[in-house]
Amino acid sequence: MKNYWRYLLAAVLVLALVAGTFAGGFALGYLAKGVTTTAADTTPVSTPPPATVGPGTPTPTAAPSDIWAPFWEAWKLLHQYYVRPLDDVKLVQGAIRGMYAATGDKHTSYMDPDEYRQANISLSGEYEGIGAWVDTSGDYVTIVSPMKGSPAEKAGLQPGDKIIAVDGQDVTGINPDLVVRKVLGPAGTKVRLTIQRGDQKPFDVVITRAKITIPSVEGKMLAGGIADVQLHTFGDKTTEELRATLKELMAQHPKGLILDLRNNGGGYLITAVEVASEFLPKDKVVLYEQYKDGSLKSYKTKGGGLATDIPMVVLVNEGTASAAEIVSGALQDYGRAVLVGTTTYGKGSVQNWIPLEHHQGAVRITVALWLTPKKRQISGKGLTPDFKMELTKDDLKAKRDPQLAQAQALILIGKAPGGIK
Repeated sequence: MKNYWRYLLAAVLVLALVAGTFAGGFALGYLAKGVTTTAADTTPVSTPPPATVGPGTPTPTAAPSDIWAPFWEAWKLLHQYYVRPLDDVKLVQGAIRGMYAATGDKHTSYMDPDEYRQANISLSGEYEGIGAWVDTSGDYVTIVSPMKGSPAEKAGLQPGDKIIAVDGQDVTGINPDLVVRKVLGPAGTKVRLTIQRGDQKPFDVVITRAKITIPSVEGKMLAGGIADVQLHTFGDKTTEELRATLKELMAQHPKGLILDLRNNGGGYLITAVEVASEFLPKDKVVLYEQYKDGSLKSYKTKGGGLATDIPMVVLVNEGTASAAEIVSGALQDYGRAVLVGTTTYGKGSVQNWIPLEHHQGAVRITVALWLTPKKRQISGKGLTPDFKMELTKDDLKAKRDPQLAQAQALILIGKAPGGIK
């Protein structure tokens, strides 16, 4: 273990870049297929030789002018005076976490080895967990709705429930996307969730995980001859499932189409382009990526869309993020659809996920921003709906959906845009 801490810290300073630009979202940190990463800054920073503070405790020395001097001094003082034994690996991990948090960008962060392993679960449409739609846009993971017949439903979880601890571990201050990973686990195993429900006293719920298989796309015909398409994520099978759903619905000659992207946290970037291609003509810019030097890269529609000229409304809310915002922004910019709901999440950035040396976790660094076709910035701002409409907790409990009702009304009175040239 000699000099182990030094090598671990150096791993932050000299990073091994791998292909892996992320579109983020839906609490899973999904890999964006087919996107070239931007080179990271790998300027080497020297580390001083170790000294000792106490018996067997290494600490570096540094010249007073060294920018690292306060760090090494704080390290030395902690080891010299702290009353309990210290875990140097955890101290270094904490330092890395704090350094990345100091950017003020919650999407630029450190993941310890376990968090990194959990964050690499793929977007296959199958997973093992409790079976609930969740919102990760706040301070805690919040239940949007349990899936029908799922362990979450059987355990009595309700919309609005906040997960404040997992297996006894307080998750305050932990990225909700990573908290979701802690809830996931092998089928047949149990997880204990501490739930905050309104003003009630927090209580524990023990849930037995199961294998959950969910479609990324669901479609049906609504009253009045309106097609309703719900996209839950932008995954491996989304494009295929969307085309199959559209073929079935369009064959019924609907008067209009509602694309429901509420609580869709995103997924693969290339899938977002493919989804937009179903509703827009060929060679239309879906988004721009803007890099550190100000340069732009455009992504365009592929053509062959099945629903390019039907009146259309898109439902969005604060859980609509990342790839879902890309599609929503493109459709809004071109006047192809109007947005109904609440302001979207504002996850309009690209992250490189970079593993650290010696299997010590990974860092994710924001390397680009997404702009809509009209070059509106999504990151930190979100998209403002054309028709603002809240969906309250009372609505959820009463199983009312005023946002969906508004979308239907816009189509029936002829206020939903048709195709574009």
